[in-house]
Parts: sequence; structure tokens; C-alpha cells
Amino acid sequence: MTFAEVAPPMLFAAFVWWFSTGAILWLNRLPRSTFRWSFGVASVVTLAAIIGLVASAGDTSTYGAYMAFACAIALWGWHEMSFLMGFILGPRRDACPADAGGWRRFRLAAATVMHHEVALALTLAALVALTWTQPNQMGTLTFLVLWVMRLSAKFNLFLGAPHRGEELLPPHLQHLKSYFRHRRMNALIPLSIVGGIAMAWALAGLAHAPSAAPLEQVGYSLLLTMTLLAVLEHIFMFVPPPNALLWGWAAPDTTHRAVALTPPARATHLSASRPIE
Repeated sequence: MTFAEVAPPMLFAAFVWWFSTGAILWLNRLPRSTFRWSFGVASVVTLAAIIGLVASAGDTSTYGAYMAFACAIALWGWHEMSFLMGFILGPRRDACPADAGGWRRFRLAAATVMHHEVALALTLAALVALTWTQPNQMGTLTFLVLWVMRLSAKFNLFLGAPHRGEELLPPHLQHLKSYFRHRRMNALIPLSIVGGIAMAWALAGLAHAPSAAPLEQVGYSLLLTMTLLAVLEHIFMFVPPPNALLWGWAAPDTTHRAVALTPPARATHLSASRPIE
């Protein structure tokens, strides 16, 4: 593939990532009385996305790759909204006890997101079943890449990082901050970044293989972009993320407040009850 051929799918994936993230942040800043309406509309869109995923599974054209990718992103966005708006979380809605540590802390943290994680896993299993043996697997693979990389990000947040995006959490999810540690580094992050880069390298090889069909060239380029963006999100846990630059239009209060804080003040503001490790 030439640059002219790979640029459109990569730019498309980057735009979808940027715009869909901003749209969810913007909807989540509206009054809670609007959440049911927003989530209801998103549910209708998600139903259409599932139909689109099934329909595109047999389409081996480049349009089929774009269609499957977009539908998978819409389905993932529904899950993100269900979590951020408080519809699908977990049985525990309380802050982490100050004396909790080790396995107990992990169990309590898992209980805050358990239903959300089960819903994601069941959705992935359903996508595998619905597209099994079909020639276009890009929708299922997109959801799989997002699931793997997001799971990695959640473990890194649990283990600890200096920049955890807590300023973007809505008021009804403030209890989650107590389960995040403020640490300069953790043992998992290098593995996560190296693993993500290795995945991106493999996807680039599949997209640029001489025998790759148009579906594979476009589809794997879309997946490559999402993987690189996920790696970038991991890096932004350890360097100041440009939230105001990327999503200031969607959440101006939170993103500008985050950037206005100096790193030491930010750490104090977000984790006053926990020492830096």
C-alpha cells in the first residue's frame, strides 16, 4: 500500500476516535435528567450497528471494512455511555476503604466495574458467534482490540499512574478515584506499551502484505490506527495528556482545569488521601 492508500483509513479511524470520545464527554456533562434520553437514542443506534455488523460480515469490499469498523465503534460507544452515565457499573458504588490493600483492594475495585466488564465480554462473545466463518471479521476484531487495550489501561490505572484522567469523571463516579493509585511508574506499563507496539507492528504487516486484499488493507489499517491511539493513551498516563487541546470543545470545564494545574498541584488535588509511591 502507498501512503495515499493508507492515509484515508487511518485518518478516518483517528477522526472517529476523536469525535466519538468528545461526543460522549459532551453528553456526559449535560444534566443527569438527559441521560435516559441520550442513552435511549444511543441504544437505537446500537441496534442498527449490530444489524450493520451482521450485514457487513459477508461484505469483502472496502466499504464493508469501513462499515464493520464504524458499527463496532458505535457498539463500543454504547458501552462507554452505559458506564459513564451510571447505567451499567458494578454492585459496589462506595469509595475504597483507607485500610484496603492487596487482594482485598482488587476485589473491591473489581466490584465497582464488574457488570460493565461482564457486558463487554458477553458482547464480544456475541460478535464472535454472529460473524463466525464470515469473510469480514473487521467489526469483531475492532471490538477485540478495544477490549484488550482498555482492559490493559484499567489494570494500569489500578496499579498506579501519575495522570489518570480523574478530572473527566462525572460526579456520580467520583468514588472510582479512590481505587486509583498515584505512582510515577508501575511494572505493567512497559509490558502494555511494548505489547501494543508489537500488535501494531503485526497489523501493519497484515495491511501491507503483498497478498492483502482491499478489505484487509483497509481493515487492518483501521485496526492499526486504533492500536496506536490506545498505546498513546497508555503513554498519556505518564506524561501530561493534551485533554484541553483534544476535547476542550466537549468538556471545557474539566479539561482546562486539568491543564491549569501544575503537576505537583494536580497530584495533590487528585490523590490527597494517598501518598505518591
